Amino acid sequence: MEPVSAKNDLARARRRLKSAAWVLGAILVAAIAVGAKLLPEAFDPAPTASPSPSPSTDPTRTPEPSPTPAPPGGAALAALETLEVKGRAPKTGYDRTVVFGKAWLDVDRNGCDTRNDILARDLTDTARLKNCKIASGTLLDPYSGETIAFERGPETSPLVQIDHVVALSDAWQKGAQQLTQEQRESLANDPLNLLAVSGTQNSSKEASDAASWLPPRAGARCPYVARQIAVKAKYALWVTDAERNAMRGVLERCPAEPLPAG
Repeated sequence: MEPVSAKNDLARARRRLKSAAWVLGAILVAAIAVGAKLLPEAFDPAPTASPSPSPSTDPTRTPEPSPTPAPPGGAALAALETLEVKGRAPKTGYDRTVVFGKAWLDVDRNGCDTRNDILARDLTDTARLKNCKIASGTLLDPYSGETIAFERGPETSPLVQIDHVVALSDAWQKGAQQLTQEQRESLANDPLNLLAVSGTQNSSKEASDAASWLPPRAGARCPYVARQIAVKAKYALWVTDAERNAMRGVLERCPAEPLPAG
């Protein structure tokens, strides 16, 4: 028979073991619970970023404008394509002095008439009279390349004449009838539409358009046609189909030809 004290010691040891086992079990249960929460986060793959929609497939994206195509060639060729193409209107009612004003006016109010303004611009070595008229000078004719010595006088003045690059009669039949009187007088005296030239070449041209007359000097044709286009664009005049084709044929040999200033 065991002593009472030994029995008591054994009972206390068993109670301690049960208590330790209970604590250990509680710790193990808690660890399992924590692990159950952490394991999915630890082993789940990182979320994959959604690919950005391409500009062509994103319905909310505002499409970028396409680049503006370059004009076909230089400014003169591009401007030609903007001119209206129509047939020639009747010449009814045309009177140069009545519908375009007398030659020559002083539209810029500088005290000199337009003829003398153009002579002063286009001639070299000029001498003026006190009334602002050009007394003499030298012209390098743009149409023929001829050098002409100009001297004012009844016999010599006609050797140098002022050409309306777009002839007034031609302008009348291609839109000038719709202009006001002031606009027509401006057209008749606009330096853009005027060149000092050989009297012989001016008489040869008369009222022709580009389809029926071009300067005999090949090097003058591109700037001549470009000037006609600039005038017609400025005053909203049209061209005939034959005229446009002739202009295009000239400019295709000099596709970078600019429009003249003014």
